[in-house]
Amino acid sequence: MPSVAFYTLGCKVNFYDTEAIWQLFKAEGYEQVDFETTADVYVINTCTVTNTGDKKSRQIIRRAVRRNPDAIIAVTGCYAQTSPAEIMAIEGVDLVIGTQDREKIISFIEQFQQTRQPLNAVRNIMKTRSFEELDVPDFTERTRAFLKIQEGCNNFCTFCIIPWSRGLSRSRESGSVLEQARALVASGYKEIVLTGIHTGGYGDDMENYNLTSLLWDLDKIEGLERIRISSIEASQIDDAMIDVLNRSPKMCRHLHIPLQAGDDSVLKRMRRKYTTEQFAEKIKLLHKAMPGVAITTDVIVGFPGETQEMFERGYAFMEEMGFAEMHVFPYSKRTGTPAARMEDQVDEEVKNDRVHQLIDLSEKLQLRYANAYQGEIVDVIPERDYKGAPGTGLVMGYSDNYLQVVFEGDESLIGQLCRVKIAETGVNECRGQLLRVLDNKLAKQA
Repeated sequence: MPSVAFYTLGCKVNFYDTEAIWQLFKAEGYEQVDFETTADVYVINTCTVTNTGDKKSRQIIRRAVRRNPDAIIAVTGCYAQTSPAEIMAIEGVDLVIGTQDREKIISFIEQFQQTRQPLNAVRNIMKTRSFEELDVPDFTERTRAFLKIQEGCNNFCTFCIIPWSRGLSRSRESGSVLEQARALVASGYKEIVLTGIHTGGYGDDMENYNLTSLLWDLDKIEGLERIRISSIEASQIDDAMIDVLNRSPKMCRHLHIPLQAGDDSVLKRMRRKYTTEQFAEKIKLLHKAMPGVAITTDVIVGFPGETQEMFERGYAFMEEMGFAEMHVFPYSKRTGTPAARMEDQVDEEVKNDRVHQLIDLSEKLQLRYANAYQGEIVDVIPERDYKGAPGTGLVMGYSDNYLQVVFEGDESLIGQLCRVKIAETGVNECRGQLLRVLDNKLAKQA
């Protein structure tokens, strides 16, 4: 039996795509093995959001070549899409596919086996107008099912290379989304995470159907307990979205809403579609519609022209918003983007100092949010043994408002809906006490 090993860098969409590519290999009789072992084929799914992503991708590619010089090395993902020649120049790389045509990977590998000639299969992504159907009926070692509904982005923020690596926004047909959702529920998944490059833009290329329409249709699926949106822009939260978040009992009390900067002049240079005042108003409406909602966010530090005064203004705004967690990134210059050509690039030391300040703030806000749930009862779906080590007598999972909760239990609880009392709060995890395991009927009654 031939073997394949995968390494995935970057975002949730990349992890979804890797799972989908694995399904193609699985259908051809391949066995999946650990990346650190000897395999016949290595597939590296790359990231290019930052320079670090590019560098790490190259390191992983070379690691695979060293692991088995006779293996087929296939590279896909965003870095592959934007810099195929750079990757082809790495000795030992046999196949480069971008962020499309992944469904042809087996035929490309067969072509290489016949010709032994390295193959660059990357096409111009900006000409692609249809969503690439890559179905995932099951997820390796996951109890939350990720469901990709959208690809690409039309925003063209000045710092971002993603439209050039993923193309313009394309939505998956609603019938296909709902069919996969039902199949995932039938396989035992109780929570579905809707994901995409610009998830909130779902339906922008459709007539009379959008993300809100899809959420209501998903709400009707029997047996689905939780619906989580991986990310949504503040500008896409309208009255109809607020209504479904308010009235659907299946919507998780957790929304990831990228802020990127807390100063209006920086937001304008980033070409974001909102002001801090507009952002704050949307957050206020969400808290009213979903009491206790956890709002997490992304922040870019040290964008060109960001002065100390702008940073401090942003710091104060983020503290005021009371985020449940912030993902903080130093600005990374991406060749070809408008921001890379801007003057007043911020010194790296200044950038790093500001990053650490915001990470400290994030931890303070995380603890403040978690402390509000001391002694409260939440529903948790355990995902794995604590720290991935069987035999600890502890399991870990997430509440609907994205508290990471650890409590006593064994692997029989993994994937089950459990009612848990929060006994001790912390920055990255809370300790809980299992009250009981819920079946679907109990979950709806309680």
